Amino acid sequence: MQLRRILMPCAALVALAFPAAAAPDEVLLGKSAGYPVGTRASWFYDESVRVGSFSNLDTLLPHYTLEKAASPLPLPGAASPPKFEYRFENRTLTLDDFLARQRVTGLLLIKDGEVLFERYQYARKPSQRFVSHSMAKSIVSIAVGIALAEGKIASLDDLVSKYVPKLAGSPYGETSIRNVLRMSSGVAFKEVYDGKDDLTRFSVLRNWHGSIEALREFRVREAEQGARFHYASSETVILAVLLRAVTGTSLSEYLTGRLWQPMGAEADATWVKTPDGIESASGSFNATLRDYGRLGVLLANDGAIGARQVVPKDYLLEATDWRRQPEAFAPRRATPFFGYGYQFWTFPGEKRRFALLGVYGQSIFIDPELKLVMVVTAAARNASVGKESFAAERGAVWRGVIRKFGSR
Repeated sequence: MQLRRILMPCAALVALAFPAAAAPDEVLLGKSAGYPVGTRASWFYDESVRVGSFSNLDTLLPHYTLEKAASPLPLPGAASPPKFEYRFENRTLTLDDFLARQRVTGLLLIKDGEVLFERYQYARKPSQRFVSHSMAKSIVSIAVGIALAEGKIASLDDLVSKYVPKLAGSPYGETSIRNVLRMSSGVAFKEVYDGKDDLTRFSVLRNWHGSIEALREFRVREAEQGARFHYASSETVILAVLLRAVTGTSLSEYLTGRLWQPMGAEADATWVKTPDGIESASGSFNATLRDYGRLGVLLANDGAIGARQVVPKDYLLEATDWRRQPEAFAPRRATPFFGYGYQFWTFPGEKRRFALLGVYGQSIFIDPELKLVMVVTAAARNASVGKESFAAERGAVWRGVIRKFGSR
């Protein structure tokens, strides 16, 4: 009987991770070539190398490494995984339907620390690290919360220039840390992922002149700071520069012993860095699907693993609860659907639910009350997945999972 109890969760986990029979657009995504990895120039935009590049980015670009925990947090498979259904386009569908319809590379569901569903497509494996894209922004926010609790930052209402004098006199430097966390500096910045936007210009400037000089190049404040949400990856880079200044070390080193190891990561993570030694910050963090799941478990437990409070609870609650933000940042106000906290996306509704989101479909959805986590890695058609059915169907899946255990 003892052996049976041990083997059942293991057998369930193997079954959960069994690959789906087919995935959409395999030919377009490079199946015949073995899902190749692109180049530094092609990895982000070229569809034919998207799957390979998004799970091997740290083989292309210089990076820091966040070393795994000595004792990983167990993620046992549920002995009797439930079946899930969701409604989309007037049909009742299953998770297998979602995988067959959308370019999902990995899908993981966790409830109360147990894996309910784990699946990979496009020949991806559990050992591979998947790129976060802008989910990394929320990890930067976690670092800010830790630095605040340690007294390295005195107040979120301090101006950035107090800690980064080289940004003094620039609009970004004269913005409060809190308003940068909310992406509400008011500085003009166009981010549309067409290779011609301000994000591209900013990235080129960072590579040639460094993060400080790139940030100083954006000189027009078109709205009062704190008045509106305006998505700009440059604002996360401000936080990374700030953290480097107040901690005296890389963001990756700072978080290795404060986040990655305490949460029980089973594998090393990596974070791409620019020539000046600052992490990309707004993206390019790389981790296994299960370790993204462990991060979700930590956040679902309000920043605690067992008796240890890894992420300061008060900061995390403020960062992820739309009621604690000004009205301009509420769901359906900040955007047509999501609200925005401190580099976290907040869901509409009375219950506190929030997300880490990245382009091309990367996502971690979290319901702290239900201790429910959904991780999706993907290679969607568009950087902005609202331009296709991906975002709407992903949301329908999440609502279906919530209905299984609670209420909307």
